[in-house]
Amino acid sequence: MIVNSTNVVRAIEILLVEDNPGDIRLTQEVLKEGKIHNHLNVVEDGEKAIAFLHQIEPYSHVPLPDLVLLDLNLPRRNGLEVLKMIKSNESLRHIPVIIFTTSQAEDDIASAYKLYANCYIIKPIDLEQFTRSIKSIEDFWLTIVKLPQE
Repeated sequence: MIVNSTNVVRAIEILLVEDNPGDIRLTQEVLKEGKIHNHLNVVEDGEKAIAFLHQIEPYSHVPLPDLVLLDLNLPRRNGLEVLKMIKSNESLRHIPVIIFTTSQAEDDIASAYKLYANCYIIKPIDLEQFTRSIKSIEDFWLTIVKLPQE
């Protein structure tokens, strides 16, 4: 939860950019059971992610996320293109972006950090380890880290 300048408590807004229905469902379940009150929005491709972040229809009434979980292997625009757009936009660059992907390629890791990704996590294939990774993200990014307010 985030307490804003007027002491109003609100859920942490998370944007999941992921095209794998199984990974979406599992992430939703783990975060729903988590200890931090959050609201998870999901988009399935890079174009929708950009529309969401720029609040373009049909996303004109959604709040900006406090945190982005971004897969790299996406249809229409890949995750690195989305990351570059976020980190080069003055009104979005403050949003932490966690790369959560199956890619172990050194080029992808280096490129993500060159584009100012806040962290790079290789998505485990094992169900238990996947769940543990999402819980670790929640524990660190939603509990320990102080996220910027809009």
